[in-house]
Amino acid sequence: MLYVHVGLNVTNLEESMEFYTKIFGKQPVKVKEGYAKFLLEQPGLNFTLNQSDKVEGNQVGHFGFQLASSEDVIKHKERLEREGFFARDEMDTTCCYAVQDKFWVTDPNGNEWEFFYTKADTDNHSNKGPNSETVTCCIN
Repeated sequence: MLYVHVGLNVTNLEESMEFYTKIFGKQPVKVKEGYAKFLLEQPGLNFTLNQSDKVEGNQVGHFGFQLASSEDVIKHKERLEREGFFARDEMDTTCCYAVQDKFWVTDPNGNEWEFFYTKADTDNHSNKGPNSETVTCCIN
């Protein structure tokens, strides 16, 4: 099995473990002082939380899960809303040269997670606003 590894610095390990337990729907496989590890089979992800005294802003653009269908997007959105998360949705939006159904949640340290399904490719990078201005996508 091939795993992608993401190591994320967090300021409150307990709060972050609670958030990611709900996001992943799984408990961490290892918890030590200042450290927690989640190992997901689907997708193959080795995800660790590392306690840090200070974390400033979002150190990456965002994280995300590409899903198999719009129905899966709705299913995950409803699941996370039942867990108490506010999910900001962007259904039928153009972003990153694709038409997508998606929603976003934000972790306790400000890192954003996108759950999305790509419906079609497009030549446009993002949506256009009412005055033909580009509406920002994929960075929030």
